[in-house]
Formats: sequence, C-alpha cells, structure tokens
Amino acid sequence: MASFMIKDARVFTGEDVLESGNVLVEDGIIKYVGNDIPNTDVRIVSGTGSTLIPGLIDAHIHADKGKVLALEQSLRFGVTTVLDMHNEPVNVAKLKKVAKERKDVADFKSACLAATVDQGWPVPVVTMHDKSEETLAEVATWPKLAKPEDVEPYMQQNIKDGADYIKLMHGSGKELGQKFNLPSIELQTAVVKAAHDHGLITAAHALTLQDTLAVLEAGVDGLAHTFSDVPPTRELIGAYKANNTFCIPTLSVHGSITGEGGPIAASFANDPRAVGKIADTEKANMCACLHFAAQTCKVENAYESVRQLKAAGIDILCGSDSAGPALGTAWGLSMHHELYLFVHEVGFTPQEALRAATSLNAKRFGLNDRGLIAQGRKADLVLIEGNPLENIRDTLSLKAVWRDGHEL
Repeated sequence: MASFMIKDARVFTGEDVLESGNVLVEDGIIKYVGNDIPNTDVRIVSGTGSTLIPGLIDAHIHADKGKVLALEQSLRFGVTTVLDMHNEPVNVAKLKKVAKERKDVADFKSACLAATVDQGWPVPVVTMHDKSEETLAEVATWPKLAKPEDVEPYMQQNIKDGADYIKLMHGSGKELGQKFNLPSIELQTAVVKAAHDHGLITAAHALTLQDTLAVLEAGVDGLAHTFSDVPPTRELIGAYKANNTFCIPTLSVHGSITGEGGPIAASFANDPRAVGKIADTEKANMCACLHFAAQTCKVENAYESVRQLKAAGIDILCGSDSAGPALGTAWGLSMHHELYLFVHEVGFTPQEALRAATSLNAKRFGLNDRGLIAQGRKADLVLIEGNPLENIRDTLSLKAVWRDGHEL
C-alpha cells in the first residue's frame, strides 16, 4: 500500500476543521493529522489551496443487477463507501468480492435482501416497469414474510448471505395512488428485534407520513427516506425521538418523483466537472425524472420535514438512493446533488452537510474504521480544489481520491 503525506491542506476531519494541516498515510492507514510536519521521506502531495475531506459514504444506493459500474462510478465522484439497501445474494457476493480485490472501486456494504412481504413494496413497482424474465426470476427469490415466526429463518439466511444491516419495506403505495400489501407492525417489530438480537441495525423504506409513523412504532434505527405526500405533523418529532431514529431523506429522489427537482439534477449531470466520470447513458438518466408522484406529493413537504427534524436534533444522514433504473439519479454524482440540497434547501451549513456524508454515516452504521480523518482510520480521502466549507458545489472539483491509501 502507498505511503504519502498531504501537506498544507485545509482539512475537514469529518467533525472539525484545520485551516492548514498535514495528513500522513502509511500503508493505507492515517498515521498523523495536525499542524506539525512529521519526519518522513514519503511522497508529498501539495494541499495548498485545496480542502481534504474524508471519503464520502453514500448511505443509500442500489447496485441493481450486481452492476460493478455502481462502485466504479461512485469512487470517481469521491464516494469511497456505498451502502446498498436491497440486493440479491449472488449480487452481494459478487460486489463484495470486487470491492475486496480492487481499490479502484468504492467499498460495498449491503442489507442483502430486505424483509419483504408477498406483493409488498417494491414488488409491484419493479414489475410494473420491468417484466423481463431476469427481473421476475430475481423477484421470485425475495422473502415473503407473513408472520413473526418467519423472521428468524430469514434473518439467519440473510446474515449468512452477507447482510451488514437489515432493510425493512413499509410502502403502502399511497404516493402512487395504489394500495400495496403492507406488513403488520407486529411483523416489523419482530424484524427489528431479530436484527438487534444479531447485532445489526435496521433501516426502513417509507415514502408517506402515515407509513413513516407506522414503521417508527416498530423501533427502527433509521428511515431510508423522508416523505413528501403531506407537510410534517407535530407527532413526527416525538416518533423519531422515541428510539433515536436517524433519517436518510434522499431529497433528490423526492425531486424526481414529483418532477420538481429536474432542473437542479440536470445542472449536476451537465456540470463540466462530471465529464469523463459518467457516461452518456447515466447522464441522460440523471436528467430525467420519475414523475410517479407528481399529482400526490410536493418536494417542499420533504424539505420541511428535514428542516423540522434537524431543528429537533434528529440525525440526518446523506444518501442518494441512486440506482440504474432510478431516473434523476446517478451513482456518485447524486451525492453532490444531495449535499447541495442539504445546504440550499433545508438549512445545513456546508460543514454540517459534509459531516452528514462522512463521520455521521460511519457512526450510525457502525463503520468505525472510516468516516474521519483521524489516526488509525482508513485512508479514504478526497482532495478538493477550493473550499466546499464555503461553497458546497466545490465538492465536484475533485483533485484526487484515495481508497485505503490507493489513489484512483
């Protein structure tokens, strides 16, 4: 592994800021962070005029069909770790192997298969848009939990298949004007308890206020989205606080499902700094919108929910929900879009937004070897030209990306 020192950079550690600091990396591990210059003969990387931040951690992606591109493209945009939120075991095994063997891709963590129920989210949505034999065969392998007694066998198999945390699905379909099979709160509570008994945290899908409040009753550790169907209500804060639940709002996705976020997404897709990092197909995908909740939801409801949760001290994590078929998203690039929305729509300072994409994600998902520029942590690092602590869009001005000390 490479050893080097980044000298005279502005350093955002994931928590604090050093206006001019030095970071020494030896064999892929951070050995020193501070103002002194360690006595060393390693290669020097100039940080003058630049900002060094921890590698970004995308707290919500889908590497559908086991696409290695999800990991390759993420790292090109400074995302050194991705947290996949539902995937088939064969894909999880493949992508974990790729991430272990290659350092030119993002590291990969996964929920493996979510705790799905028969004809519950996301089965109707997936099969509505894709009825290919391949997709129908994949869907047929998903769990069909019906009662609490089904949970422990599912949990044991999912952990065996590589689950790093557990995803719950609580989607009624209301935002689509549909009515999907919805798990009982008794079942969801059993999933949360079993996950905790096995030492894993849980994150739940919900896109409406009613579904959010319901699944919060089950004691989940996090929500993988906020909602946009109605404005937030007073009971929301108490429901989140009851179990110290975090929220990954995926604001850019709410902009896509309502169609209101199209212009901002397109501005990122067409940013000259993305050239060479994203192909035309993925660029076109980000420039489009899902529109499936244009008549029932408003992105301002999502924004206001996050403003209120933040004001109440709820942990807000940065994740994109990027996926191959998800219009309005692109692996890696959507994290920069999401950071922009955190700052310009929901009241985060740039430093707070960057914390939500680095150290806070690591803390809440138990990734204690990354997320901070600190002695003993993995050298997952991003060197940025300019100062994203003043202008969050500077995060796209990437000068260098390292994963485990290996420069991309």
